[in-house]
Amino acid sequence: MKISSINDTTELSNKIRMPWLGYGTYKASGKELIEGVQFALSIGYRLIDTAEMYDNEEEIGKAIKKSGIPRNEIFITSKVWNTNQGYENTLKSFNNSLKRLNIDYLDLYLIHWPVSGKYIETWKALEKLYRDGKVRAIGVSNFLIHHLQNIMDKCEIVPMVNQIEFHPHLVQKDLLNFCKINKIQVEAWSPLMRGRINDIPEIVNIAKKYNKTPAQIVLRWDLQHEVVTIPKSVHKERIKENANIFDFELSEIDMKIIDGLDQNKRYGADPDDF
Repeated sequence: MKISSINDTTELSNKIRMPWLGYGTYKASGKELIEGVQFALSIGYRLIDTAEMYDNEEEIGKAIKKSGIPRNEIFITSKVWNTNQGYENTLKSFNNSLKRLNIDYLDLYLIHWPVSGKYIETWKALEKLYRDGKVRAIGVSNFLIHHLQNIMDKCEIVPMVNQIEFHPHLVQKDLLNFCKINKIQVEAWSPLMRGRINDIPEIVNIAKKYNKTPAQIVLRWDLQHEVVTIPKSVHKERIKENANIFDFELSEIDMKIIDGLDQNKRYGADPDDF
């Protein structure tokens, strides 16, 4: 698949189109976040990822309004937090997210983590929101194969997206394959391993070869694996750099070198023990 522009999108299982590159906002807030979102939108980003837990939906809503870009051109994702899971709580959480973002609908709503004993009821609430037309697509975050299978066995709608920790030290090939077979779009959080990619010699060497930065190499690697990626930065130069990944393609050999760095190592929590 050729991904050659920031405007390129993937088609979800329900035919909704989602940008391949997005702007992550975890641990960002205040004026610098508002300016970061506005700048990202001004240079072509159209996917903005947030969550109830990030406590920044209000700022993102302000930035989107200030941007002047029509709402229907921006793909907005949010997530229900663990303490608000369950059927009724999820419906309330969703409405609160809409109020804070100051919008009428979400493009994508996710279950943030697979809270045992709750995520099935939470998913049923997402199904209702989807059927009621309040959200264009629904999905999950940090779900492993057995969590996804459980939803598929007990519910009616297959998740359209699974946002997971995905980077050169955590490739999760079996999960990727499972999602591909079941038409679940994988999305990477923490794609740059919180800056650790700059310390991996193999990635540094590949970056020199393409005259790119290690971050650009890894984000391109995501795209060539057909994984949506949402790097986070509030610095204009970095936001711009992260978007400059559409004018080159990694060779099959370099893709395999990066794949070979897999250590099944998490820098975030384990979805089976969080």
